[in-house]
Amino acid sequence: MKLQHLAVGDRFEYEGKIFVKTGPLTASSDTGGQQLIPRYAVLKPLDVPVAETKNALRGRLTEATVRSAFDRFYRTSERLTDPAAHAELEKARDEFFAALK
Repeated sequence: MKLQHLAVGDRFEYEGKIFVKTGPLTASSDTGGQQLIPRYAVLKPLDVPVAETKNALRGRLTEATVRSAFDRFYRTSERLTDPAAHAELEKARDEFFAALK
C-alpha cells in the first residue's frame, strides 16, 4: 500500500518502524520525529482491515489497463522463451487472467 492510500492519522509500518501519517508525504514515528516517506515506498497498514486495503488498491487500476500491460509483457516473454515452453507460458497467462475475474 502507498502513503497516498492512507488517511492522516492512520498507522503503518515502513522499514521496520511504526509510523502515523501526518501529511501527504510525512509521518511521525512511534519513537518521535517526523520523516518524509517517499511516494514509491510500499507500506504495511496497521489497524486497517485487509478488505479495505484491497479495495483501496483495486480502484487505482482498471482491468483493461492490467490486461494491456500484461499482453505487452506476454508478447515479449513469448519471444524470449524457448518455443517448447510456450504452452506452459500460455497456461500461466490464462491463469493470470482468470485470477482477475
